[in-house]
Amino acid sequence: MNVSPHTRHSRKARAAAVALLCLAALTACGGQSTTAAAPAAAPPPTTRFSENGVTVTLSVSDWHAAKGTLTAVFTPEEKGFHLYSTELPLTGIEGVGRPTAMAVSGALAADGKLTAAADVRTISVPGVDAPVPVYPDGPVTTTLPIRADGTGDATVLLGYASCSTEKGCTIPVADRPVPLRITDEGPTFTAP
Repeated sequence: MNVSPHTRHSRKARAAAVALLCLAALTACGGQSTTAAAPAAAPPPTTRFSENGVTVTLSVSDWHAAKGTLTAVFTPEEKGFHLYSTELPLTGIEGVGRPTAMAVSGALAADGKLTAAADVRTISVPGVDAPVPVYPDGPVTTTLPIRADGTGDATVLLGYASCSTEKGCTIPVADRPVPLRITDEGPTFTAP
C-alpha cells in the first residue's frame, strides 16, 4: 500500500498529540513525571516537656549559615492560667511572679532579643502596690534569634511561672535545661 507523505505526517502528528495527552493526564492525576522532584525539606528539630502545669514545645527553624530562630511555646495545662511577661524582673514585682525566659549557652549564642507574640496586660495582685505584667490566659509563643559558635553541646535554659486569678500559682521553673547538639548540618535536640 502506498501512503502519501501527507498521510504519514498526519499520523505522526496524531501520535505525538496522543502521547502529549497521556503525559498530561498522568501528571494531572499524580502519575510519575519525567522531571525530578525537589527534595522535601526536613522538619525543624523539635522537643517537648511538661513541668509544673505548663507544656513547653521547643523548635529551631530557618537554620542557614549557622543562624536560626529558637521558638518556645509555653502552654498552661489548665484553662484560666496565664504566664508572666518576659520583661518582668527576675524576682518578680514585690516577689510576685517570675518572667517567661529563654537563654542559650555552650555552642549557641543569642543573636538578638527574646520576643513574645502576645500583648502584655497588667493585673492587680492583693498586697502588691505595683501592677504585674502578664500575658492573656493560654499559650504564649516566644522567639529568640540564635547563632552557632562552632559545633558541640549547647543548652537552652527556660524559666516561667503560671498563675490563675482564681486558683493561684504553680511552682516557678527557673533555668530548666534542654540539651542540644550543634553539628555542621545544624542543631538537634538530645536526651538529657
